[in-house]
Amino acid sequence: MKKTTTTAEPPPEWLTIGTLAKRVGFAVSALRYYEEVGLIPPALRRESGHRVYPESVQDVLILIRHCRDLGFSIDETRELVALSTSAERDCVEARAIAQGHLTAVRAKMAELRRLERSLSRYVRACSEGCAGGPAPDCSILTDLRQGVSASTETAGCCS
Repeated sequence: MKKTTTTAEPPPEWLTIGTLAKRVGFAVSALRYYEEVGLIPPALRRESGHRVYPESVQDVLILIRHCRDLGFSIDETRELVALSTSAERDCVEARAIAQGHLTAVRAKMAELRRLERSLSRYVRACSEGCAGGPAPDCSILTDLRQGVSASTETAGCCS
């Protein structure tokens, strides 16, 4: 865990954690967490104990917010933040991270489409065969109890 440092008194243009959080649309606890996991540099502390950050941290937090909105992991976000400040590194690295994430998102979407088709078959089988019948005889519950995949049509509970 990174420690914050107390300083005599940071320059007045430095931002308190509350001001910074408000500007970028994060909760204060999120900023503390991002500091703890090393996504933003450790804060300095005023003599009053308040955390303060240079204004440049605001840009990093906006990048972090957009990375998280897109579902990048903390590790991917950390790497993208590092790339954003390193002129020696090539943007191909950022593309590789984004491509990897895009591949994972597409795989999740395919899985969700399979899930939707299965659930749709369960609902259709119930609607056509047993809706309104006794719940224990419902084709959905029967198939789930038996481990029957919704990929095959069921006869229904009330037919």
